Amino acid sequence: MPHASRSPDDPLDDFTPRRITLEETTKVVHVAGAGPAVIVMTEMPGISPEVARFSRWVRDAGFTVYMPSLFGRDGAVPDAEEGKAVFQRACVSAEFHAFAMNRSSPVTQWLRALARQAHAECGGPGVGAIGMCFTGNFALSMMLEQAVLAPVLSQPTLPLDDPAGLEIAPEELVAVRERLEQEDLTVMAYRFEGDRFCRAQRFAAYRQALGERFIARVLPDDAARREGLSPFFEQVVASPHSVVTAHLIDEAGQPTRAARDEILAFFRQRLAC
Repeated sequence: MPHASRSPDDPLDDFTPRRITLEETTKVVHVAGAGPAVIVMTEMPGISPEVARFSRWVRDAGFTVYMPSLFGRDGAVPDAEEGKAVFQRACVSAEFHAFAMNRSSPVTQWLRALARQAHAECGGPGVGAIGMCFTGNFALSMMLEQAVLAPVLSQPTLPLDDPAGLEIAPEELVAVRERLEQEDLTVMAYRFEGDRFCRAQRFAAYRQALGERFIARVLPDDAARREGLSPFFEQVVASPHSVVTAHLIDEAGQPTRAARDEILAFFRQRLAC
């Protein structure tokens, strides 16, 4: 079956943009839905139409989506040069530790505060969180906030310079594992087998650190969407990478759709009132 052509920019007009100040920092957060909160953290190079589509699936599954703007132009489909510029700026930003293993990016403190606020606003047992690509590991660091109950790591990419590195401080990793065991929680993680940015060594390191609490799903490369990709994904990413967004094939029987459905079920299981 032929795939649809590349999507245009998304106006995000079914989300409410809110300026939220936490930790003395203000960010725009796009909010939609009702029910327990799920924080959807965008991949590079920003909140694309595919990231927004995933947030709508979460919303329609019965949750309030909080989608913070962390980099890039919200709703845009940038060309390859603009996408690379966004990536380069994020790599040198003080908010992110793109090349530093054993350290959590400072922005995760703001995201933990967002989880606390979202839980207070939406109620329920707790909050779900999914990070993708550049933000992939952030959902794990957010487990230091007690409100976060359902962390999902989709193709976690940082640190960029060490395939086996983990972008979290060792003492924080110990605290997260202790919490997972004490509260009988799990971490879901997804990657494509041939992803050149999130390699097998990283999942092996997570497994060693978190044991059976780390549940990994590795999808075959031929399950990735190949046609109709944005210039950034065609020219810069250039490998199977984004499991639930750009490389997802939204057809029955497809492994990427199954991954999406499993994530939504995970949120329902952990966050059901």
